[in-house]
Amino acid sequence: MEENYIARRLEISGIVQGVGFRPFVYLLAAQFGIKGEVANTSSGVSVFIEGGRRDVESFCYDIINNTPPLSRVTEMSMHPESVKGYGSFTITESRKDAERYTLISPDVSVCDDCRCELSDPADRRHNYPFINCINCGPRYSIISDVPYDRSNTSMKHFAMCKECQAEYDDPENRRFHSQPNACPKCGPKITLYDNKIEIPGDPIKRAAGLLKQGYILAVKGLGGFHLAADAENSQAVLRLRNRKHREERPFALMSYSLEDIRSYAVVGPAEEALLASVQRPIVVLDKRTPNPIAEEVSPRNRTFGVMLPYTPLHYLLSGHGVTALVMTSANLSDEPIAIDNEEASNRLSDIADYFLMHNRDIYNRSDDSVVRPIAGATRFLRRSRGYVPTPVFLRQEVPQILACGAGLKNTVCLTKGNRAFLSQHIGDLENAPAYDFFTSTIEHMKKILDIRPEIIVCDLHPDYLSTTYALRQQGINKVAVQHHHAHIVSCMAENMLEGQVIGLAFDGLGYGSDSAVWGGEVLIADEREYFRKAHLSYVPMPGAGAAIKEPWRMGVSYLYHSFGKAFQELDLPIFKGMDWKKLNIIVQMITKKVNSPDTSSLGRLFDGIAAIIGIRNNVSFEGQAAMELEMISEETKGSYDYKWSQGRAHNVLLEPIISGVVQDVIRGVDPSRISGKFHNTLIRLFTGLCEDIRSETGLNRVAMSGGVFQNAIILRGLISELGKKDFQVFTNRLVPTNDGGISLGQAVIAAQMQDKDR
Repeated sequence: MEENYIARRLEISGIVQGVGFRPFVYLLAAQFGIKGEVANTSSGVSVFIEGGRRDVESFCYDIINNTPPLSRVTEMSMHPESVKGYGSFTITESRKDAERYTLISPDVSVCDDCRCELSDPADRRHNYPFINCINCGPRYSIISDVPYDRSNTSMKHFAMCKECQAEYDDPENRRFHSQPNACPKCGPKITLYDNKIEIPGDPIKRAAGLLKQGYILAVKGLGGFHLAADAENSQAVLRLRNRKHREERPFALMSYSLEDIRSYAVVGPAEEALLASVQRPIVVLDKRTPNPIAEEVSPRNRTFGVMLPYTPLHYLLSGHGVTALVMTSANLSDEPIAIDNEEASNRLSDIADYFLMHNRDIYNRSDDSVVRPIAGATRFLRRSRGYVPTPVFLRQEVPQILACGAGLKNTVCLTKGNRAFLSQHIGDLENAPAYDFFTSTIEHMKKILDIRPEIIVCDLHPDYLSTTYALRQQGINKVAVQHHHAHIVSCMAENMLEGQVIGLAFDGLGYGSDSAVWGGEVLIADEREYFRKAHLSYVPMPGAGAAIKEPWRMGVSYLYHSFGKAFQELDLPIFKGMDWKKLNIIVQMITKKVNSPDTSSLGRLFDGIAAIIGIRNNVSFEGQAAMELEMISEETKGSYDYKWSQGRAHNVLLEPIISGVVQDVIRGVDPSRISGKFHNTLIRLFTGLCEDIRSETGLNRVAMSGGVFQNAIILRGLISELGKKDFQVFTNRLVPTNDGGISLGQAVIAAQMQDKDR
């Protein structure tokens, strides 16, 4: 061999399986005349190459800089090898390593090439609801193990026909080594059922007809079942609400095209980019007025949650002349989304009239992700299908850790090296099915990521099921982390911040180190420790959890806190239709401190204000009153008085704010203006607190996290006002600011505490 003819072994990690990476390498080798082989491994992709030095250098450059659209190379190591004299370049059998370190691609929407074939009557996959290629389709939802080969997916039950096998083996075909490759002859089938009895004919066409007639269908999708109804049919939507026992929480919508969506919602450039992205999340959009969508879809709300189709089945079903379909998670209240055919038939029989099912198993249930563009960035309300299991990269390597998350909006997080893997949305851990989903998700992620946790982390709250799980684990170090510290560090982690920050942690509920209910916290925090620098004044939370479902209780508590027993003499909307006997019981609970834990929660203050001004005394879902208070807010320059007492931890006094609100209500000021002034007050109050703390500590970086920052007015306002005061402001963008991102903060805190102990 000539001197310039060299051999190298490349070990490549990242999202490099199931995304056309091996075919890409194969074709690249042909372009540069490279000989050798490429194989999937449990750690990523391994490539052995032989060729002229310049060709090898060009090949290696392109492997990093011109990768397939769905791939992501995070690391490539190059090792000199002896020339073996390969005669060609081949794709070889996958092999398992002792350690698994590959990244798995999320599920992605059907690509434009496949959509063209789907609509082409001359194509053999015309109207086939499982069409896919190397650039699109199911990934995480169908995988049981790595490497990502057909034998490790739910497609192992479907042997490819001669035509599909030929595509799979052809390097020039975009289905070359596409693991879910299939066609109507050899792949999954779809069937329409009425009470477990198969309905003959074209199942999708018949299903679309039933939707137009006002029936409710359970539709098996990519990560689970949806409950579908015609979104313009008020009776159908109301019937779905009644059957699902979902009184007012908004339903998600799916429309065939952006043009359809624009007929009922406002779509700007940022929203359009998100809607059309390969992840296809649900995007929160402002409503058009008027619009053709039934009022029952999103009552008392200025927004819709909307997505474009992301599977061929969705395109076929939504393309039959409906403006939009309600596509809500198919589950009973607070239970996980259904994924199994028999499970769906049994659990959903009292909700769905018909079932549109297929025979491809779902291994990993995943709800739709929900996002909203706010203040120049995409904000996650729920991070799940399309984004999981893509990791968050940390600023340094950490031990292998399992963080169990919170009790509501739960996700878990596992770490390996400098990567933090957050699970799909698990939800509220309030029943056995949700807990089973939680534990099975942990075991599956540990398996496919080859993670053996050295540390397990949980919330301080003793009653969370996630905490109970952690404490039951034997033979492993356990760490309990304060809820709001975890919120702030989740923001720090994704922004790769080191050192102390001023942390604004605002939410509805978090167990404090003094056993009170925190939620309006200003912390001095780093990745290891925190100091509570300021907080809202404590008020009683009468009935504890009952106060979340009945915001009038918090309204009464704030009124009593500000006016004493004389509050009952005030002429306020909160008292209209009030059961005064029940009101007196609440007052006694407050005064005698019976089942009335102290709270500093900003989320509860939102609830209390909403009740005082007459928006809502009771809610059907957590955060509803606060959301509606935001929805009615009008832009104004006014605000209410505020002040805080100085001390080791500043105490924000609530009396001036409550008194100002009450005076406006009595004067007949419109609730929308009161809401605007209340929002302004909070923005100015916490900006002033940050200035005060900066003058004392010299800290200039502010990290903001917690469920209250789902409020677009508060988020935009604080980013703007703090920016005007020359603060550096950091927010959550890669994980939810609500409790769905808290497991990330837990993991990073535990890693730093472990490092300190070493």
